[in-house]
Amino acid sequence: MTFRLADALPQKVIDDWKLELDINRDTPATDPRMIDLRRKIERYEDAGHGSCVLRDPAPAEITETALLHFDGERYRLIAWCVMPNHVHAMFEMRDGYVLSRVLHSWKSFTAKEINKVLGKTGQLWLEEYRDRFIRDENHFHMTVAYIENNPVKAGLCRAPEEWAFSSARYREHGGRDARAPR
Repeated sequence: MTFRLADALPQKVIDDWKLELDINRDTPATDPRMIDLRRKIERYEDAGHGSCVLRDPAPAEITETALLHFDGERYRLIAWCVMPNHVHAMFEMRDGYVLSRVLHSWKSFTAKEINKVLGKTGQLWLEEYRDRFIRDENHFHMTVAYIENNPVKAGLCRAPEEWAFSSARYREHGGRDARAPR
């Protein structure tokens, strides 16, 4: 799952790309044009557009702490990365819990706490998010690698374990998040 700050990617930019790529709501997710759109979105996010309030360690730590808070109870957190303007989280839902409610709790809590730290009010997160199911073990490993290497790809650090707010720093030391798919 990926969710981003409200100002990280204006809807007009996405709409313009959809027009340019001739994408409509009936275009299947597997269509090469949709893949091109996802790549454009990734590059835009990684370029650091918007306020990038998660670049500040205090908001980033609030976000990471929220992700970790119900790990093992509501979900099993596998990999995550708090980027300057978006968050990646790979997790497995526990029985009795619903994705939309977990995401709402993350966004609601972090928005209140981050706004308090920054002395701001108003919307912090974009309502939308991107999620996808993991198809197989290869997809699992590729997704973990993508998430943990995102700061390197964006030019924010040289090695994944150098990024302070990511599962990579735990995985490097064989910690709690060094898991294989079950």
